[in-house]
Amino acid sequence: MPRNLRTRIIIVLVVLLGSLWYLYPPKKAINLGLDLQGGIHLVLGVETDKHVANQSDRAAEDFAAALERRGIAHRRVARDGLAAFVVELAAPQSWNDAITVANEFQTFERSNDDQAAGRFRMTMSARVQRQVREDAAKQVLEKLRNRIDKFNVAEPTIARQGEDRILIQLPGIQDIQRAKDLIGKTGYLEFRLVERFVEGGDAEALARQLGPEVEILPRRVVDPNTKTDRLVPYVVVQKRPLLTGSALTSANVAADPNSPGNWQVTVTFNEAGRQRFAEITEQNVGRSLAIVLDGVVSSAPRINERIPGGNAVITGRFTIQEAQDLKIVLNEGALPATVQILEERTVGPSLGADSIRQGMIAIVASGVVVVLFMLAYYRLSGLIADVALILNLIILLACMAAFGATLTLPGIAGIALTIGMAVDTNILIFERIREELRIGKTVRASIDAGFHRAFRTIIDTFFTRLLFDVVYMGRRKVATVSI
Repeated sequence: MPRNLRTRIIIVLVVLLGSLWYLYPPKKAINLGLDLQGGIHLVLGVETDKHVANQSDRAAEDFAAALERRGIAHRRVARDGLAAFVVELAAPQSWNDAITVANEFQTFERSNDDQAAGRFRMTMSARVQRQVREDAAKQVLEKLRNRIDKFNVAEPTIARQGEDRILIQLPGIQDIQRAKDLIGKTGYLEFRLVERFVEGGDAEALARQLGPEVEILPRRVVDPNTKTDRLVPYVVVQKRPLLTGSALTSANVAADPNSPGNWQVTVTFNEAGRQRFAEITEQNVGRSLAIVLDGVVSSAPRINERIPGGNAVITGRFTIQEAQDLKIVLNEGALPATVQILEERTVGPSLGADSIRQGMIAIVASGVVVVLFMLAYYRLSGLIADVALILNLIILLACMAAFGATLTLPGIAGIALTIGMAVDTNILIFERIREELRIGKTVRASIDAGFHRAFRTIIDTFFTRLLFDVVYMGRRKVATVSI
């Protein structure tokens, strides 16, 4: 056997063995897409308007605190509209000092000055508003990606669509509601002082009697018989939180010693949060501290003594799965803006199995037709082409497994098309060889001439096909973006 031929056979065998190694076991080697193994498709809308409003609220609070530090009395500092807040001074004589404070807030523009009344308006600039919206969408995308990574989903798709939309595809997810809860939960943790507990009566009437510094928050109550939950008015708390989840370093799951069979989440603060938590508990011994998650009170324990350790416990009759999901949310941090599910589609595993079955039928049927045609028309040469076709498919699937590619329904259609296209080159070469044989050349000379003369046609064919695919996919991308 010539050395050149022996080397080629060895290379083919090495590539084949490597491909088979990548493809074992087949069910785990290739990732299946959403349309093949089922799962969930979500389009989320990031509520950037609310985020701008929250930033305006925080700026108003910071402005009021800055006035207090300078000893400037004020009647009101409150948000006015989406991206502005109004400042009303207690005495017009403090106007110049208040303007000095306003100049420090460079991201806001002052307007509607009324020095006699001691009143002016601070509006967030348009450039800053755009940046706040952009930052919110980017941060939500990254935090959702981190949450989903901890959810152990194979090959998820997480991408932005437009300015304030996020596409999420989670193949293989069976517990749809759990995935939606994990994605949609804002995860904003607060610690607020309790003014009083709501004990029956008309909660709406009580809310009308409250001042602007306090509000009523609900608590989730689970029916032990039906296992359904509902929100009921629970406590009157101060609106301004004493501590937030931004001071957290870690959250962990533990069994609830006071409720056998249920679980709780323990949280640990960083150094600054630990000191702040110790101050809060020292200054409010005898009062209750509400632990609030996304506007719902988890618990409101009584402070019996100073707590210097910087640890807190979130209870709520959680199952082990709910506690683990809450741990993921807290460890990854709260979303900077709330999200809303705009579009939801679920693909059941039975539909995916049916797609796989029909796709395999198409591949096998097309493969059988091509193999039989090549054997009947080209005999031994056709057999060689059929073997090369099988090797081509094995190497193609192995490359997908090696690079972690996801196989979808269009991918199966592409494989079926590949079967037909793969023998195109062989047909060109075989027909050129036949033409050379007809003019009286030997078999060896005909084979050499067939490969040589068909080479230019093959290159032209593949280059034309590549150019068509690039132009076609480029137009599809432009059309998709414009839509």
